[in-house]
Formats: sequence, structure tokens, C-alpha cells
Amino acid sequence: MPDAAPHAEAIGLAYVASDVPGITRRRSGVGFSYRDSEGRLVRDNATLTRIKSLAIPPAWTDVWICPDENGHLQATGRDARGRKQHRYHPRFREVRDTAKFERLTEFAKALPALRERIDEDMSKRGLPREKVLATIVHLLDTTLIRVGNDEYAKANKSYGLTTLKDQHAKVQGDTLRFVFTGKSGKSWKLTVKNRRVARVVKAAQELPGQRLFQYVDDEGNPQSVTSTDVNAYLREISGAEITAKDFRTWGGTVLAAAELARLGEFETQTLAKANAKAAIETVSMSLGNTPTICRKCYVHPALIDSYIAGDFKLGRAKRAGLSKHEAAVLAFLDRRRPRRRNARSRTTRAKPTPSPARTPAVQEATAN
Repeated sequence: MPDAAPHAEAIGLAYVASDVPGITRRRSGVGFSYRDSEGRLVRDNATLTRIKSLAIPPAWTDVWICPDENGHLQATGRDARGRKQHRYHPRFREVRDTAKFERLTEFAKALPALRERIDEDMSKRGLPREKVLATIVHLLDTTLIRVGNDEYAKANKSYGLTTLKDQHAKVQGDTLRFVFTGKSGKSWKLTVKNRRVARVVKAAQELPGQRLFQYVDDEGNPQSVTSTDVNAYLREISGAEITAKDFRTWGGTVLAAAELARLGEFETQTLAKANAKAAIETVSMSLGNTPTICRKCYVHPALIDSYIAGDFKLGRAKRAGLSKHEAAVLAFLDRRRPRRRNARSRTTRAKPTPSPARTPAVQEATAN
């Protein structure tokens, strides 16, 4: 995490690395004991309370715990599949998540130019790298399918766009149908009606190999595409640190705004919170996430905060390259940015706003 040090220092935390001496965990009876860097048993109640609050899973191995309560990184370990996992200081998580959502407005403002370039690259002849990557990004934008991860595909047989196999897609004319298992065992079944996308997928399926998305290099050889390639392409065409995940975060935020607008007015705070919960659950089905992860990672907190406070309203807005609803959400977030921390809760009711007409992909189900 290259920007961790300035973020940590800005909020009074120490930037630490997991290779410095720290506290280790050992099995002891039905629980665990902890040893400091000198091998001495940790008995300090405050330290033990801090360790307990980290909720380190029992299955983790090679556990390292930061000796400093103000370290930005509090613990690391290996999960059951051998992947390194991290536990961060609550204040660091908060500032990191805030920074991520603050970037969302800049992402939305960059979308029109991104879409224009993607459209241009999708028009190229043959199956060059740019055309295939542009097609993947177009699908990221319109379907909200994850970009994919080779590790998850191998270990769990769960797939995203870059790891899909030929068997996961069927083309009929200008219609493309995806059926596959995504992260956490979520079932994806969706239909995309787009002639250019269908042609790219059909041509890619005719190449040797099982991977769905491949391009043809300058020597005429097929090359598979990874999530790293997609993120590199996004940086190339945007000149900014845009990633594939930004599309899901923006999509989740726009979907949540639409659902909150549809739910509209409420009489009590109890109903307001119930509506917010229902909106998150609806969005989580579209993203293939749990509601908890959806709210934490994919929906801008200003939407939920303002709805519960009673001042959520999407006005009319226009912006070239964005749908009317996207433009309205961007305008809402722009208005909230300078005053969000000082906004006072009000008890006025939220007014309903029409849901967006933009439905580029039809999704039948995302959960088993």
C-alpha cells in the first residue's frame, strides 16, 4: 500500500511493517498465548485486550501482532489457503475508506472520457490487446462483474471477467449470456445485448485455449488477459490511478441512490433505517456481495447518512457521457463533499426520485 505512510502519519499513527519484531501467537490449551519479541509471555491487560479486539481468526497461522497500539498495521497472518491477511488500526481503516470514497467523484468525472476511449478501442479491427481490454472494461461498467483473480479461480473455481472460460459464455446473434460461479460461491446469470461485445466474445472463443478473453499479439499468438493488464490499461487511458474495482464502487453507489430514491419518504427513524437496510440488500444482490461488505465497500456512506438524516434528494442534472441518474448522483456527492462533516441531522422526509432507465445488462440471479 504505497500511500499508507502519509495517511498513517496524517492521523497520528506510526507507519509499521510486518517484518519488524512483534508479538507472536502460540496455541495454549483451548486458546492462545502471546509472546513479545524477546519470547516473554505477554501479561499486560491492555495489550491482551487490544489483541482480543483485533478478532484474529483461530485458523490464521504465522500471526504477527504490532507491539505498538498506535501502529497503522495491527496484525498479519496466513489464512487457511495460505494467503496473507491484514488487520489495520480502526482510525487507519476509516481514513483509507474515506479517501477511497472521496476519489469516487473524480472517477465519475473521468468516466465520460474513459467511455469515449473504450468505444474507440472497441472499434479496432481484429483482436488486438486494446480491443479486448476495452471490451472487458465495458463489461465492468455495464454488468458490475468482478474483474477476476487467478488465485480465486484456481483455489475456489470462482470466476471474474478475466478468468472466465469459454464454457461460461454463450453467444446467439447480438446476445451474450454469462453463467458462472463468482466469488464466495455466488451464482451469476446475466444477459448482455450488444452486437460488438458479442462479436468480440465469439471471436475470442475461436482462439486456442480455454480462457474466454484473449487477444492476438503482433506475432499472431493468442495471449490471455489478467486483472493486472486491465488495471494497467485503465491507467494508460485515464492517466490516473483508476482500478477495475472503482466501477463496482460507482455502480453500487448509483444503484443504492436509485433504490433509496424509489423507497422515498419515511415517517420514523425506524422505517428510515429499515429502508436503508433494504436498499443495501438489493444492491448486494446485484453485486454478488453480502450486505455488510456492500455497505462497507461499495456504497458511498454519504447516501445512507443523508437518507437517514432526512435530507436525501437527487435533483436533475446533466453531464455528457453520464446517464441522467449518474449525473444526479455525481451532483449530489459534489454538494455533500464540503459540508458532510458538519451537516446537521434533520427530520424532514426524503422525497422520491424516479429510478434510472439505464439497464445495460439483465441479471436473473446473483446468489445461490
